[in-house]
Amino acid sequence: MSNSSQASQRIAALLDDNSFVEIGAMVTARATDFDLKQTETPSDGVITGYGVIDGNLVYVYSQDASVLNGTVGEMHAKKIANLYDLALKTGAPVIGLIDSAGLRLQEATDALNAFGEIYMKQTLASGVIPQITAIFGACGGGLALFPTLTDFTFMEATKAKLFVNSPNALDGNYAEKNDTAAADFQSAEAGIVDVVADEAEVLSQIRTLVSLLPGNNEDDASYVECTDDLNRASAELANCVGDTSVALSIIADDNMFFETKAAYAKEMVTGFIKLNGVTVGAVANRSEVVDEEGKVAEKFDAVLTAKGAEKAADFINFCDAFSIPVLSLTNVKGYEATVCSEKKIAKAVAKLTYAFANATVPKVNVVIGQAMGSAYVAMNSKAIGADLTLAWENAQIGAMDAKTAAQIIYNGQGNDVIAEKAKEYEKAQTSAAGAAKRGYVDQIINAADTRKYVIGAFEMLFTKRDDRPAKKHGTV
Repeated sequence: MSNSSQASQRIAALLDDNSFVEIGAMVTARATDFDLKQTETPSDGVITGYGVIDGNLVYVYSQDASVLNGTVGEMHAKKIANLYDLALKTGAPVIGLIDSAGLRLQEATDALNAFGEIYMKQTLASGVIPQITAIFGACGGGLALFPTLTDFTFMEATKAKLFVNSPNALDGNYAEKNDTAAADFQSAEAGIVDVVADEAEVLSQIRTLVSLLPGNNEDDASYVECTDDLNRASAELANCVGDTSVALSIIADDNMFFETKAAYAKEMVTGFIKLNGVTVGAVANRSEVVDEEGKVAEKFDAVLTAKGAEKAADFINFCDAFSIPVLSLTNVKGYEATVCSEKKIAKAVAKLTYAFANATVPKVNVVIGQAMGSAYVAMNSKAIGADLTLAWENAQIGAMDAKTAAQIIYNGQGNDVIAEKAKEYEKAQTSAAGAAKRGYVDQIINAADTRKYVIGAFEMLFTKRDDRPAKKHGTV
């Protein structure tokens, strides 16, 4: 592999030193139409091979924009398809580094078939091996399906472009007005991109992610020795009901939390932590974002949104496919109530409910704030399969706010009666203790001790087996 191209430099920066082994270096384009015969096509515009990240085997392809603009043709695709075949045989992740002008027009239908061959390999690999895509240049048209068929997508902040139709091709739109191909749009609005950063940080973050994931759906290699105190108490946790990304960082081994799709649907947090050295997927409601100075930068209602529910459902499905346990932190009082949300909220929450209920991995729920109505039920309640439910001492669990419930039940009986009955209702029907008496909460804990209890819960559930009726797949 030449070290002169950006494609090769990206591979070198991504992998452990001197670990890359190139495959198919001598491959060139077979097509000769439209002056291709006169064009040098070293490696046919894509470098493929394998190496290691922190000692873990990975397969990598990196498109070379200096060769025919990195366009995808017949042999280009065959190299990537061959890489996938090897990855599936050996059970190791595939990482694609994208920098391409898209379809190779000189090869026409051969190039279209090439796209389809890669789509097929990505589909066969889904749920079997982790697939990661990083975009450093153009990724447009049919190529935009590459990242969306994979599990995690990274995007360089300034030069990378992701689009099906370029901004200027959209009626009434142009890039200067609304750059729909930009990283900010694709992460915050489209919800496709997990991490946006400069090139060096993107490659560093991919390394971190690989270290958290198993190599395949039968692998248990995502375990590392834990040096953090398993019983570490954290008094500040009680103040993190709003920003649960901070709460998860505090709970995690060495305070490390890898958040996915951080810019999208911020009211729902998803990501990975380690607990006693074991990778755990985390899903949590969020009502505020705290900046680096500890100040509240954004606020949200503690409700389920369509975008948040879909984001969480996709993440849970990934965790279940790769046998990664799931931890949820629940603080939700209902559903987003807008005309716009009514178009999607029911279906989206159904997807979330299905994802939690269908997952057979160990599932632990911690109620940290409010847990009201059917929105609470959808957030990994015992009714839909949580193996263990914990609740903080001040948590509220019930059908609705006690005062509202009393107003409905005792309508017209005066404010004094309603106030008295609200207190009774709160004690009996909306307190964590009330839920525990009915078996819906297994243990009420001090917020500071959350780490200790969730580690213990997952250790107890380590050997969990959950057999379900045989079926091809669900339909929700």
